[in-house]
Amino acid sequence: MDNRVSNQIKDFIEKNNKIGIAVGKNPGVDEMGAALSLYLSLQSFGKDVAIVCPTEALVEHSRLVGIDKVKSSFDAGSGDLTASFPYKEGEIEKISYTLENGFLNIIVKAGEDGLNFSENDVVFKRSQSYPGLLFVIGTPRLSDLGGIFNPQALKDTIVINIDNKSDNQGFGDIAFVSPTNSSICEQIGDLILSLDFPLDVDIAQNLLIGIEDATENFQNNSTSPLAFEMVGNLMKKGAIRSDNKSSKIMNQDLDMDIEEAPVFAQPALQRRPAQSQPFKSFANYPKQSQQVRSFLDQQIKNQQKQNKEDRGRKASISTQNIQEDDQDKNPPTDWLAPKIYKGSTNI
Repeated sequence: MDNRVSNQIKDFIEKNNKIGIAVGKNPGVDEMGAALSLYLSLQSFGKDVAIVCPTEALVEHSRLVGIDKVKSSFDAGSGDLTASFPYKEGEIEKISYTLENGFLNIIVKAGEDGLNFSENDVVFKRSQSYPGLLFVIGTPRLSDLGGIFNPQALKDTIVINIDNKSDNQGFGDIAFVSPTNSSICEQIGDLILSLDFPLDVDIAQNLLIGIEDATENFQNNSTSPLAFEMVGNLMKKGAIRSDNKSSKIMNQDLDMDIEEAPVFAQPALQRRPAQSQPFKSFANYPKQSQQVRSFLDQQIKNQQKQNKEDRGRKASISTQNIQEDDQDKNPPTDWLAPKIYKGSTNI
């Protein structure tokens, strides 16, 4: 990464304690993995960080650490409170306030003509609390942020645009847009390493998952040299490569013994790494993953039932064969009884 750009970004981070990370609508695994990795790194660095996305997380995002921290908007609870009421020239003499018993009293002193509004005309509004520094990850247009993007609220916010899409509009105070990179996760990984920010095993795993998805498990011809370089660094941090796309679901923590699993599930379970993966329980997954778990449970039950029926049929056939063999081997019932000759002999 260019030292000038990284130094600018580091300076903005150091000057702002409240930092936001935004991802556009319907992000892919690469975009969400990059955003969550930056979120976890800045949080470990001691910053007050919030991550937002206008659309809900998808099933494929469930493997990413921190996906449950993504919100649909910035926390409105810490924004400014505004009290509004009708006003005519000359009707207000002054506005003051007092503190009594833990309450703040705002006093609107009427002028000579009196006030022309009542208590019912007073309107209270709570604004969203926008951060002083905002990272927009993998989003070509600000309009892709939906209701998250508020030009008036963001007028004092420093915006850093990080993306690898060629159609990115280049918005923001810093536009770190590099179409030659095959993934946004490799860009974020390079940024974290350049800034010497925290990069633990969870961050490394998120970045590796994003790079694998964006490069089609490194089979895409557009896979950049930085992607391969970054994977080596991430694996040194403890990240684990995925076997293949078909085993992604089966590599989740299904809490079952290999012997009890159906035949089709056993190879994937045997390949599952000994190190624990993110999301220990499907209870923390999005709704779609609950459906995946239900489907797999039903498939396992069906397979176990089929195996039991097959064993029963084999046992029945074996017993029948034994009985038939015994009948062939046993002598007639009168074999040991005395024999009386009843024929005749002609001499």
